[in-house]
Amino acid sequence: METKSRILYVRQYLETQTDEQHPAYITDIIAYLKTLGIPAGRKAVTKDIEQLIEFGVEVVCNTGKRHEYFIGDRVFELPELKLLVDAVQASRFISVKKSKQLINKLTTFASQHQAAELNRTLYTDKQIKQANENIFITVDMLHNAINNGKQVHFKYYEYDQNKKKIFKHKRKVYEFSPYALLWSGDHYYTIGYSESHGKIIKFRVDRIATPELMELDAVPIPKDFDVAFYAQKVFQMYDGDVRDITLKCENPLMKSVIDRFGEDVETAVTDDNHFHANIKVCASPTFFGWIFGFGGKMEIAAPKDVIDEYTSLARYAVRSAENHAFIRRAEHYGKKSNISPDDTASS
Repeated sequence: METKSRILYVRQYLETQTDEQHPAYITDIIAYLKTLGIPAGRKAVTKDIEQLIEFGVEVVCNTGKRHEYFIGDRVFELPELKLLVDAVQASRFISVKKSKQLINKLTTFASQHQAAELNRTLYTDKQIKQANENIFITVDMLHNAINNGKQVHFKYYEYDQNKKKIFKHKRKVYEFSPYALLWSGDHYYTIGYSESHGKIIKFRVDRIATPELMELDAVPIPKDFDVAFYAQKVFQMYDGDVRDITLKCENPLMKSVIDRFGEDVETAVTDDNHFHANIKVCASPTFFGWIFGFGGKMEIAAPKDVIDEYTSLARYAVRSAENHAFIRRAEHYGKKSNISPDDTASS
């Protein structure tokens, strides 16, 4: 029994106390075992290490005047752990409490010396964290429903003008057949068939309340349903009928086009300063707003009806801005002259 427990403690010491920069001598391991009340000699510990190597534990031995031992290959290399820690810290859908728990678990895959390097301060422009501690349970339930072809029933909430959570449609219970889970815009979404909507829609997972896995079979996913295409249509801010659209862009905007549509987007050089991009999107006001945000450096080149729709919307936006500016000037003038804005507008 003593031999069996000793070899486990030897392994524990090597995994927690050693790495390539911090090897250990046999005497270090013997001293550690002594603190546990486990007597051991040099030959016994050396044999334990040999058995660990035979078992598949990668214990590296640096030969020299004194042999040095450390754990070589780990489940995660230190750069991988750093990347995972940064991802957890940056993720908005993981709460602060759960982030700390996950990071603490990740540090167990490193030695104590490496764990100190995982105490990282990552700056992101999205430090908002979700408060929903049950999102992991919900995600797991949705995965089970998808894998087993079952429905999930739940309530869904939003926020009112006072930032108070309110259940949609008077605490309505949604009968939902999930088809996929997607991570977009740093939020988890589930896509599937909603009985009440009579079509395939999406729900934010962190806004799902009281989910319940049902024994009812899910509505089968349509054979022609393309999850990737649906994600591009709905999650890339374009909702509506998909159109073939050609954009004319200034060269520095190539990075923005690739960020939005991927490296496979079809492009062609127009001249020394411009390129064209052929895309499939929904000609929605949100898409037009994205174009407008580039201040004329990107424009719609085809088709004509989309150009006309965009131009009309842009003109309306300009007129609205001008009207607001006029009203502000009129209010300012009215305050100085004791004349109401209505009187000013009608003069």
